[in-house]
Amino acid sequence: MPEVIFGDYSLKQVGESCIRLGAQKVLIVTDTGVIRAGWVEHVIESCQEAGLSYVCFDDISTNPKAEQAERGTAVYRENQCDAIIGVGGGSVIDIAKAIAILATNGGRISDYEGVDRIDIPLPPLVMAGTTAGSGAEVSQFSVIVDSERMKKMTIISKSLVPDIAIIDPITLSTKSSHLTASTGLDVLTHAIEAYVSIAATQMTDVFAKNAIALVSNNLRPSTASQLNAKAKNNMAMASLHAGLAFSNAILGAVHAISHAIGGRYPMMHGDLNAVLLPHVMEFNLLANPTRFKEIAELLGENITGLSTMEAGQKGIEHIKQLSFDIGAPQRLSEMGFEEHMIKEISQIALQDACMITNPRDITAQDVEGILQKAL
Repeated sequence: MPEVIFGDYSLKQVGESCIRLGAQKVLIVTDTGVIRAGWVEHVIESCQEAGLSYVCFDDISTNPKAEQAERGTAVYRENQCDAIIGVGGGSVIDIAKAIAILATNGGRISDYEGVDRIDIPLPPLVMAGTTAGSGAEVSQFSVIVDSERMKKMTIISKSLVPDIAIIDPITLSTKSSHLTASTGLDVLTHAIEAYVSIAATQMTDVFAKNAIALVSNNLRPSTASQLNAKAKNNMAMASLHAGLAFSNAILGAVHAISHAIGGRYPMMHGDLNAVLLPHVMEFNLLANPTRFKEIAELLGENITGLSTMEAGQKGIEHIKQLSFDIGAPQRLSEMGFEEHMIKEISQIALQDACMITNPRDITAQDVEGILQKAL
């Protein structure tokens, strides 16, 4: 877990945070959307006030690519930077982490795919999340597309946990309703997959349960209004707690499958999770019905008189309704996914590190069945 600075206008703490870590010249990693929203301006002002030199890198796509990390590393080295600031959503922060890996460890980012393959300490990392979605600003994950193999690489290492995470709920006020819905359902997926993970602990349970309840109570109003400050604040907190939960308990089949699809096709990660989540929950229900019953309660469902399995199913129906209410995609086909893609994606998904902690044993045929139902 990194040091966390949470609250309105906390972006103003970026420069001072870098100074505390000994930085003199920082690479600010961001994307054009965050720049247009005006948040990078605040970060630059904070760096200037702290007396920091800086350079920006914003060549980042929705599903961040290995070659973008390599280009960012070249900018870092050419300008003799000594720390990295990430300002944006999961794609930005994943690339910022990948640049940090290459800056000190060298090689290609594919060399670090898997668990604990980073040997040399990274530069100081200050990450400012702006989407209340990925939780990357507090996690030990970086997910990068290998364009040559057309797959998402999951890199997991405690080295990737940022030194300082800055979460400013005001940044959520510039998000569209679609992005709010997509990232919010990603938060819910993180929390649920962490809660039913075979690596869940009492500590991760606290964060996961709180995140589930916060999303259930706040995602609808947050999607409905850019100006609902209370809902935005609570969704930022939900994202933080879900990030702490999944960083330590890891994830499951939803993320393994969405990573497999996202590595091949340009589809939004949160949208994929929104469609896949209830179908994977139905598959996993048998493995731990009590946990799924508890999820239904956390979502606010009245489960009096229901069996454990019935209660778990009611929670799944709640998530389907929530997804529909906020306008999230309901079928993979709405995003351009086609039946002929199923077999290949099923094989790729089984290789993803997130599949290891899924609560129910899963085969390629099982993944095919989930994708057929979600199509």
